[in-house]
Parts: sequence; C-alpha cells; structure tokens
Amino acid sequence: MLGDTLRFLLEITFMLFGAALIGRAWIHAVRLHPFNPLSRAVYQVTNWLVLPIRKLVPAGNTLDWSSLVAAWLTALLYLILMWLIAAHTLIPAALWPAALGASILLVAKWTLNVIVWLTFLQAVLSWVHPLSPLMPLLQTLTAPMLEPIRRILPGRTSIDFSPLVLFILAQIVLMMLSRLTFSLIGV
Repeated sequence: MLGDTLRFLLEITFMLFGAALIGRAWIHAVRLHPFNPLSRAVYQVTNWLVLPIRKLVPAGNTLDWSSLVAAWLTALLYLILMWLIAAHTLIPAALWPAALGASILLVAKWTLNVIVWLTFLQAVLSWVHPLSPLMPLLQTLTAPMLEPIRRILPGRTSIDFSPLVLFILAQIVLMMLSRLTFSLIGV
C-alpha cells in the first residue's frame, strides 16, 4: 500500500514538473511573450533546473535545448526512483543504456500528454466559453499541431474535427510509447 502511494505521488510530481519543462520548451518554440502569466509561472517553477543547464546547453532559435535536457534528466531521475522503489536496488549497469533511452521515450509521453490536455481544454472551451481569455493562449499553443490536420481534413464544416483527430493520434502514439518504454526497462 505504501509503495503504491509513493509510486503514485512520484508519478504525479514528476509528470507535472516534466510537463512544465516541456511547456517551457514549447513556449520558446511558439514565441509566447515572456510576460504572459503562463510563461512567467512556468519560468518560476523551472528556472532552478533550466538556468544552470543553460550554461552548458544553450537554447536554440526554435528549440529550447536546455529545457529539453532538463526534462530528460527529470525523466531519468523518475525512472531511477521508480526502479529503486520496485526492486529496492539501483538500476544494474547493464540496463543503463535502456534507462537512458526509456527516459527519452518518457519525455515524449509527457509531451503527448501535454498535447492531449491542451487540445482537450481548447475543444471544451470552444464549446462552453469560446470568448474565454484562455482561448488565444490555447490557440497559440495548439495551432502548430492543428493546422496541418485542418489542411488534410476534407472541406470546412461548422464543426472543427482537427482537435479530435489530434487527440486520437496522440493517444495512439502514447499507447505505443508506453509499450515500448515498458519493454525497455520494465517501469
């Protein structure tokens, strides 16, 4: 019981922090204004890890590499802690390459979870409160993924199905990544 509770708390904590790091990289990629309240909150939560890494790994023009490296290190620490809780030992040396690869897949899973939740929130708000102050922010964050789908979907109707298509595609990739991550390291 205690082990399950600890695993749950670790999963939630690391997933939320990983999502904040991915959000930081995403904010950089879509060039969201740094004084936006969401940007400021994400920066405040993640600065303690990203700024020291930025001294070694600078942010690029389109990708914030330091935030992505921080997300990868966070995922690696999460996998080490989960292994420690499950096996009561450190990860064996032979499994370190698999753990490094699994942590990359875990960052991809966190990214897809962020995409799913932002898309879901935008879709619900577009029906419930389309003039919400959050809508421009959500549209800025999701537009790079929704626009290619909108170009592929046939004809324009009064209902935009691109969020549903993105949601389904992200869920399919999440299932594949979960299976692949488990097969690599068993966590």
